[in-house]
Amino acid sequence: MESSDTSTGAAAGPKDGPLTIAFLQKQGDQQYFIDEANGAKEAAKADGDISINVVDLGTDSNKAISEVEAAIAQKVDGIIIVVPDQQIGPQVMQLAKEAGIPIMAADDTIEDASGTAAPFSGFDGTSMGEKVGAEAARLYTEAGWTAADTRILSAYKEDLSVCTQRVDGAASAFAEAVADGPEIIDIGTDNSATDAQDKAGAVITANAGVKNWVVWGCNDESETGVVTALQNSGVSPNNIVGVGLGAYLTCKDWNAGQETGNKSALFISGVEVGKAAATSMIDLLRNGTALPPKSIANTEIVDATNWEAKGVVCT
Repeated sequence: MESSDTSTGAAAGPKDGPLTIAFLQKQGDQQYFIDEANGAKEAAKADGDISINVVDLGTDSNKAISEVEAAIAQKVDGIIIVVPDQQIGPQVMQLAKEAGIPIMAADDTIEDASGTAAPFSGFDGTSMGEKVGAEAARLYTEAGWTAADTRILSAYKEDLSVCTQRVDGAASAFAEAVADGPEIIDIGTDNSATDAQDKAGAVITANAGVKNWVVWGCNDESETGVVTALQNSGVSPNNIVGVGLGAYLTCKDWNAGQETGNKSALFISGVEVGKAAATSMIDLLRNGTALPPKSIANTEIVDATNWEAKGVVCT
């Protein structure tokens, strides 16, 4: 007797025998998402009779929809998706519901047409940003900088809710710790390091009189891209306080023993998010246990002195 997953209207477990879960990810070539897929596969190993079909969606929303349709045609047992664009949430959720296949979101939340959120595995964006902002404020204060000769560069994909949550959280925590802090300059990126570096160039040129820079962003790509642009323009690492979000790229300079503007990072584990998502889906399919509305992974600040001990995988 199968139970019903009320979040999707899909038939849930218990199911015996082989299971197939489609794991559809945006930007699957980024280390975080590689780690996430590996975490899902690791969770599946414990069962021994589960296939995790990983598909890289890039940043293509049309591909995301077609891959959901393909997974449905293949009669997969469950779908976990990291959408390239949250706007396709209602469509992919409706497709899965009509097919009777449970679906959950990882990393970026999605909602159906009525505004009901899909079960989610990932992070609390606001809390993450607050940790980044608090760390940036600590480093700024320790450096003895002033608002007059400092600017904050905040780089992120501006139409992605998890990104706005993160940078708003960072700004809020910084403001709480530092009265009358520096001006924040937003830099819209596609969340890639290359785009962040390119977009930062014009901003740096337009603010040639600025001496010190604080940098944060939606992810490690955005933050490290901006720091690279600053250093390439001649800004000394001593005049940069960059706080990454991910740690998998910020650790490169630490690993090489280089002087860098990447001073700290919030370590987020894609492995743990992938594990949590797959474990929840497997529990639904095998045992009929409802998908938890939210599975929130832990995060912590790391730097050049402790990143290895904390388990950061440096790409």
